[in-house]
Amino acid sequence: MNILESMRIAIRSISANKLRAGLTMLGVIIGVMAVVAMLSIGRGTQAAITDQITSIGTNLLYVRPGSTQSSGVRTAEGSATTLTKEDAAALEGLPYIVAVAPQVESFGQMAYLGNNTNGRVLGVTPEYLDTMNTKLAGGEFVSAANVTANSAVVVLGAGVATSLFDTADPVGQTIRINGQSFRVIGVMEAKGGTGFMNADSQVYVPLTTAMSRLSRGGQFRGGNTVSVINIKISDMSMQETVIQEISEVLRERHHIQFQDDFSITSQQDVLNTANQVTGTLTIFLGGIAAISLIVGGIGIMNIMLVSVTERTREIGIRKAVGARKIDIMSQFLIEALILSLAGGLMGVMLGALVAQMISGMNVGTSTLKTVVDLYSVLLAVLFSAAVGLFFGSYPANRAASLHPIEALRYE
Repeated sequence: MNILESMRIAIRSISANKLRAGLTMLGVIIGVMAVVAMLSIGRGTQAAITDQITSIGTNLLYVRPGSTQSSGVRTAEGSATTLTKEDAAALEGLPYIVAVAPQVESFGQMAYLGNNTNGRVLGVTPEYLDTMNTKLAGGEFVSAANVTANSAVVVLGAGVATSLFDTADPVGQTIRINGQSFRVIGVMEAKGGTGFMNADSQVYVPLTTAMSRLSRGGQFRGGNTVSVINIKISDMSMQETVIQEISEVLRERHHIQFQDDFSITSQQDVLNTANQVTGTLTIFLGGIAAISLIVGGIGIMNIMLVSVTERTREIGIRKAVGARKIDIMSQFLIEALILSLAGGLMGVMLGALVAQMISGMNVGTSTLKTVVDLYSVLLAVLFSAAVGLFFGSYPANRAASLHPIEALRYE
């Protein structure tokens, strides 16, 4: 018996019990729908984070302090206070470095009249604007004069400006950061992002102002400590050379002979780490959704076993007239495959619809973004087919193993 004839018989058998077939496919439909929807959320999150990171630029290096050690326990990278503003100044003359922007970080509560919000407070220099590829939507950025004078001025992220002022122009107004007054001199363009990565929830103050009034940073070898030194380089092909030169300068300044008290990472390192984390998250979400697809496969096996029982005499007759074991087995496997593939295709369409419906929804401070790609669709369909074949193999083998005489006697 050829495959086309087996498919024709399988479709006729399925059509004879439409309701039962529909209920059987429902488990597969729900499973595939869940897989597609969950994978689309994971892919969307990965794409959003990748766009956020690459929008800053790929020619960036980040110099961070090393880690501290207490009672034999080493803390995370960046926990030490071993980088200073003076270290940043020493790096400015190195080849292939076009901008150096030290910064200090803290968290604060921003308030204006009856409105308030929380976010990161970055102490920066004028070079930050070019180094981090950010733009102003209005007003001006922190200037060299603001840094020199320890000015109480602030530039708001787009999200903070909206939270505090709604649609009003905040430039020229006075807000309070952790209870201290700051005059708004500018607003950044909206960049978007999620959670801690959301640049719109940040505010920017002069580096010296942050050190003296907000973050209360310490001293290291007579210099004022900073949280990170952002460095923009002109030629990505010289990245390793630049890293080596930066390391040599800092080792000499810090009198290091053995273990470095700083770490240097590139924007590509950040992107690789983010992709690894979001990739793991996507697999985790898909794995949870696949459990429901396995449940659907059990439903297929159940209904195929019922079908074998109902068609025992038919199997006996077909064997009596010359049908081989492989013919009977392929017949039932094709029926299981048709059920799973039909359910899979319907699940893909419903999953894409669900992904489209939830895309753009606000979850806390983040906007949910979904991406349905060909990989997710093919994975869901192929997995549903594999489920059909796996759970259909036992009923098919049971049907093919029936003895023709006993099958003919079956009532």
